[in-house]
Amino acid sequence: MEKRQRFTAEFKREAVRLMRTSGRPAAVIARELGIPRNRLYKWAQDAEKKGDQAFRGSGRRKASSDELATLKRELARSKRGQVG
Repeated sequence: MEKRQRFTAEFKREAVRLMRTSGRPAAVIARELGIPRNRLYKWAQDAEKKGDQAFRGSGRRKASSDELATLKRELARSKRGQVG
């Protein structure tokens, strides 16, 4: 099974910049970068919609350690309260 590719925010921004300013077809740029053309279009669309907020994270946000500790305490309390 092939691993999913991950790209840095800088890579995505540069790819979109190349697509917009180079005057070359998106298919050529995508091929040179080793990415599917539709992914390049998706990145460009995200950059257009979100501006500076585009490419800020990778997937789900991690719970803060305080929030995680609180949830663990609540779970332990609820388990103690259950009658087996």
